[in-house]
Amino acid sequence: MTTRRKFITAAAAAPAALATPALAQSKIKWRMQTYAGPALAEHVIDPAIKSFNAIAGDQMEIELFYADQLVPTGELFRAMQRGTIDAVQSDDDSMASPTEVTVFGGYFPFASRYSLDVPVLFNQYGLNAIWDEEYSKVGVKHVSAGAWDPCHFATKDPIRSLEDLKGKRVFTFPTAGRFMAQFGVVPVSLPWEDIEVAVQTGELDGIAWSGITEDYTVGWADVTNYFLTNNISGAWAGSFFANMDRWNELPPHLQELFRVCCDQSHYYRQWWYWGGEASLRVDGSKMELTSIPDAEWQTVEDAALVFWDEIAAESETKARVIEIFKKYNSDMKKAGRPYRYG
Repeated sequence: MTTRRKFITAAAAAPAALATPALAQSKIKWRMQTYAGPALAEHVIDPAIKSFNAIAGDQMEIELFYADQLVPTGELFRAMQRGTIDAVQSDDDSMASPTEVTVFGGYFPFASRYSLDVPVLFNQYGLNAIWDEEYSKVGVKHVSAGAWDPCHFATKDPIRSLEDLKGKRVFTFPTAGRFMAQFGVVPVSLPWEDIEVAVQTGELDGIAWSGITEDYTVGWADVTNYFLTNNISGAWAGSFFANMDRWNELPPHLQELFRVCCDQSHYYRQWWYWGGEASLRVDGSKMELTSIPDAEWQTVEDAALVFWDEIAAESETKARVIEIFKKYNSDMKKAGRPYRYG
């Protein structure tokens, strides 16, 4: 027989029992910042996050912020590590991550010739394991790496020889700038949104931050006159990252959904950039194409191999990555067309 005390106790416990599932079902919210400004983000990240939010529904929502909206790009890593931002889309180099693999993010000189080289290096040649090791040490989850566009110079004055590069003040990535400095390029670091005005005012002579697709998409083709067809890397290597605690708090199905949407983003960029680079070279009317002769440009490619060995000497981990680059490029040359030729 139920006593008055048992009844009151049970009645008091009932609301708490009913409330528990509701608390468990409260929507997870993440803040994510990309390296890209709004015009570029429309292609390189917006579709993936919109898909994620649509599928996650009432379970989770990612609020996306563009370049420098919450923190400067160079502070992205620290903000994510602290949990100020839950997730980031960037390359290692730009966000100044304190890892042994930072120099390989963005445009590492001549590490790739085509955009497909990047996912193969990560998924089939062992880079994923190295990136996972390095970021796990510093409390960050490396979720997925993918390729963007090749790296070309967009300039106000024509570049037709290595001599023409000397003294040119260029907005570029830290490691790419470090490499090209030996050819007289003066690397300049500025907030992403200031680049267009800096070219107009003469603070910059050019940009080596992208391929021609981005030059047109973000407005840089409106302030530069020439596009150099020689490139210092075949594809930008960037990744999706998350604060490790926030990642571990996600249920497995939302982790998997995030990975799938990252893969969708990688796929979108593969065809968007690949087609855009070709069509704008053929049909674009804003910039004149220039080239440095192959024999002269070989000097730059040869210098890259010396640069690789310099980087490899800096640490055991860097040496492991360089060894993978060498093995991969050797394999591609042996494979021949369409992998490597010429």
